Parts: sequence; C-alpha cells; structure tokens
Amino acid sequence: MQFGAIPLIVAAALAQQPDPAGWDFAAAEKAIVRLPPSAFSALPAPIVQELERRRCRVPQPADAREPRNVIQGEFAHPGQTDWAVLCSVQGVSRILVFWNGTPADPARLAPAKDGDYLQVVAPNRIGFSRGISAVGKDDILRRHQAYGGPTPPPIRHQGIDDAFIEKASVTWYLHRGQWLRLTGAD
Repeated sequence: MQFGAIPLIVAAALAQQPDPAGWDFAAAEKAIVRLPPSAFSALPAPIVQELERRRCRVPQPADAREPRNVIQGEFAHPGQTDWAVLCSVQGVSRILVFWNGTPADPARLAPAKDGDYLQVVAPNRIGFSRGISAVGKDDILRRHQAYGGPTPPPIRHQGIDDAFIEKASVTWYLHRGQWLRLTGAD
C-alpha cells in the first residue's frame, strides 16, 4: 500500500461514521427552504422566466421571516438598477447578477455547495446560513479599514455582500469588468 492512500482510507472511514454530536447535516440540507423565483413579486417578469428556465430556486436562511436572497442595487454603475439572485440548482448556489433588469447574460459568481453553509442555528437545529445584500461605499471602506485585506478601488457603485451569516462575509465589487473579492464583515 502506498503512503499517499492512507489519508484517503482514513477520510473514507471517517465519512462513514455518524456525527459524534448527533447532527444530521444530510437531513438539514434536504430541509433547506428553496423558494421559486415567482415568490419575489418585485423581481421583473423576464428575470423570473429566465430563473425558471435555469431551474433556479432561492435558498432561504434559517432565520428568514420573509423571502430573502434576491436583491436590487447599482452593481455596475450609478443610476442603473441591477438584480442579484442567489440561485440554487441541484444543491449548488451561485449569485446571478442581471444587468439593468434584463435576463440576458447574467454574471455568475461564487458557486458553493448549499451544504457548506449549514450551521447550528438554535439548540438542536441546523439551518442554512448564506445571505446576500447590497453594500455601499461607506461599508466597503469601513470594513477594509477595520479588517484589512485587498485595497478597494475607487468605489463608485454598490457591491454584493456574500455572507455566511453570523460568521463572515466577502464583498463582490465590479471594477473595470472584473469582479473583485473585497473584505466583508467579520
């Protein structure tokens, strides 16, 4: 047996063991509430249709009391209303950004397994904890000042805060056609 195979065997054995705390993350992932795009009445109809075509569902944070993870903001430049949607398909979510309310050619950011955003949210309860929100210049600069990280470019429009709720976040900011990963909240 090669030594490189040992970590794989150990990892496979551990994966078959029950969670020592008794948490059933597989069941929690299946229980994530994922809303159809039509649940968001402010979302323009052409974007709803495109999301439905893509089979998107919008995963909801465990603490959500109203539909979340569909936001609008000025993500490309001031004066243009864009929409960002956390789109889950087959257990993987990504942020889709629709420019100026049109469904054509959305930006696609930050794909991640929905299960990677599960955490204990209350005694004896595991829940989904990913959320997006629009973030402005003051917050972007304050976070950089407080936590360091990449130096932001001149901030002329909003960014998208992508959070693991109650843990940390990153801010996605479009600059010169490229999405920058800036410091979020900690």
